[in-house]
Amino acid sequence: MRVLVTGSTGFVGSAVVAEALHAGHDVAALVRPASKAPFASIADHPKLRLVRADLRDRGSLDGVFSDIDVVIHLAATKAGDFATQFAGTVLATENLLDALTDSPVSRLVAVSTFSVYDYSSMPAGSVLDEDSPIDTHPAKRDEYAQTKLIQERLYREELARRDVVIIRPGMIYGRDNLWHALLGGELGPVFLRIGGRSILPMTYVENCAEAIVNAVDAPDVAGATINIVDDALPTQAEYIAALSRRTDIPKSVGVPWPVMKATAKAVAAVNDRFLQGRAKFPGIIVPEKLDGRFKPFRYSNERARRLLAWTPRFGLDEAFVRSLGDTDLVHARATEQQ
Repeated sequence: MRVLVTGSTGFVGSAVVAEALHAGHDVAALVRPASKAPFASIADHPKLRLVRADLRDRGSLDGVFSDIDVVIHLAATKAGDFATQFAGTVLATENLLDALTDSPVSRLVAVSTFSVYDYSSMPAGSVLDEDSPIDTHPAKRDEYAQTKLIQERLYREELARRDVVIIRPGMIYGRDNLWHALLGGELGPVFLRIGGRSILPMTYVENCAEAIVNAVDAPDVAGATINIVDDALPTQAEYIAALSRRTDIPKSVGVPWPVMKATAKAVAAVNDRFLQGRAKFPGIIVPEKLDGRFKPFRYSNERARRLLAWTPRFGLDEAFVRSLGDTDLVHARATEQQ
């Protein structure tokens, strides 16, 4: 297959490029015009080529997809205000889909996120899977959740024109991304570890990349939404303990989930009653944002295993070893013999 990957130089994108090359695909890595020496360690790979364009500039995409079979769309903006994230996520996706018109692209592997789920409407302890409700009133969620929900709507509209497979990974962890947002958050000068016994919906980046690439040519997945989480998911306490045995972690203060939830609800009630909801607070004391990161659920990867013929290759211990080692993982996977 001739596969184009957007967001190719990012944390997940570089792993997806390496996995797609390992799978034998001809890979076009979309990079911004100003990117300097991307993929230096595999620049001479015979199946890799760079395509320089900016998804925020529709004109730069002309002709980009004329020889592509499948697009893996990873590009999104996770930081900044709503306008910045809208441009990097929603406008970029609108430009991409418009540029696909009359192209030979038969399938879009559209990468979304667990952030689209309506966590506040689901009972704590229930199973979160692909049939769980998505948030239809996300005004109190963060900008990332809001823009990814709009992006998913664009994906579903694209189903009328070509195969679309929506992949929703949980929290993706790996090298330089081991201490992550599901462990806690800052409240002033203090980092609070929220919860302890809750299961973490995580996937190691190389495992996730393999699932995404499997979606390129998996049969009978058009229109499917597929969650990606690994096997044997750790609790927050188990993850932190395992990580702390291997490397230094930030100093933090533990707060039980029920205490944090009660605090957030009390703050929200005062804000609504006396300040008409106008006061702005850190996300970890906004109930809807707190639920999206720390509310305890159970998770399933049954659909990914069945539809993508996928089994996570690396467990938590090996993922830590690979993440904390010196091996060039992109080069190693891209050049590894099948």
